[in-house]
Amino acid sequence: MQIPPTSGHPFEVLLVFLRLGLSAFGGPVAHLGYFREEFVVRRRWLSEHSYTDLVALCQFLPGPASSQVGIAIGLTRAGAGGALAAWCGFTLPSAVALILFALGLAHWGEALPAGLLQGLKTAAVAVVAQAVWGMGRSLCPDVPRIAIAAAAATAVLLWPAAWMQLIVIALAAATALALLSPPTAERHQPLAVPLGRGSAAALLGLFFLLLFGLPLLARLWPAQAMALFDSFYRAGSLVFGGGHVVLPLLQAEVVPNGWVDQERFLAGYGAAQAVPGPLFTFAAFLGASMNQAPTGWSGGLLALVAIFLPSFLLVAGALPFWEALRANRHCRAALGGVNAAVVGLLAAALIQPVGSSAIHGLADLGLALMALAALMRWRLPPWLVVLGCAGGGWLIAAVG
Repeated sequence: MQIPPTSGHPFEVLLVFLRLGLSAFGGPVAHLGYFREEFVVRRRWLSEHSYTDLVALCQFLPGPASSQVGIAIGLTRAGAGGALAAWCGFTLPSAVALILFALGLAHWGEALPAGLLQGLKTAAVAVVAQAVWGMGRSLCPDVPRIAIAAAAATAVLLWPAAWMQLIVIALAAATALALLSPPTAERHQPLAVPLGRGSAAALLGLFFLLLFGLPLLARLWPAQAMALFDSFYRAGSLVFGGGHVVLPLLQAEVVPNGWVDQERFLAGYGAAQAVPGPLFTFAAFLGASMNQAPTGWSGGLLALVAIFLPSFLLVAGALPFWEALRANRHCRAALGGVNAAVVGLLAAALIQPVGSSAIHGLADLGLALMALAALMRWRLPPWLVVLGCAGGGWLIAAVG
């Protein structure tokens, strides 16, 4: 099979994702909205359907979905260097901030003021609402797909478990395959996946080898660095839903073992809410806060690499096979249902937890509506809207 060429340079990818890594507040669902606005609407690196196909793939995979989408975009744009550049740009700003916070926790005190953090949560409401509206118009053009999206949103709101998302996506694919006519091949726009199936299969094999081999190595070689790498690799490999879902597993790994005390764990969790980028960078804080070596910068970077390594292996290993499947007409019909379900999942997330955790009164609702108008009506850049919401949240808290 001929491998299609990529069309960009890793440095270009790095600059774009670095800006996102410095401004993308709001958690994984909001990140998908930022990515759509940047790479589908503004830069046109991907079509709407190609983007939502990537989102659908990453919903199937364990790990941080938004980071995996970013890795996939970098890979298709500029090859392996682009994937690494996308991850570095999007992840390192928050990771560095959290490591610095861990190192200076005794002097910093609390994280961001409550008003600023509340404003950032309100900005996430507007970003997610814009993504739901834009993706819904494109991906739910008829009654069957609107019904699939509504059913998906209802199901995950009634049963808010990570496994329910997988069931919803699988049922949406089966429903669409039965109800929707297979689209013509012209609708498919190939992604540039610079990996062959042999290389992809080797990466998937390495993922499983590390998953089952690292615990054995940790027993045979009882070094703290090996135990840390094993724990964080498993956290990145086995958690579906990403974001907040990984926190209980990390707590069970580091607190009972005495690596990080509960008070510091909770302080780091609060700080992770106040920085942009993926919540999985909380691992960097934990690694830097270890009570035994490796700690500091070495511990933080080791934990960061360990928790994200499964994402690299899974995304690069799955994409070549995913590309072949999505080119099939019947698979495209199933993906039509999956894409509609993704809209439903985003809509459900807009209600719970994004909206419910951010809107506590009329002032918050007004700020969210102003941010949404700024995004959709006045077409202001998301980072500027985020800054405005942070200032607005601070002002509301000061006046209140």
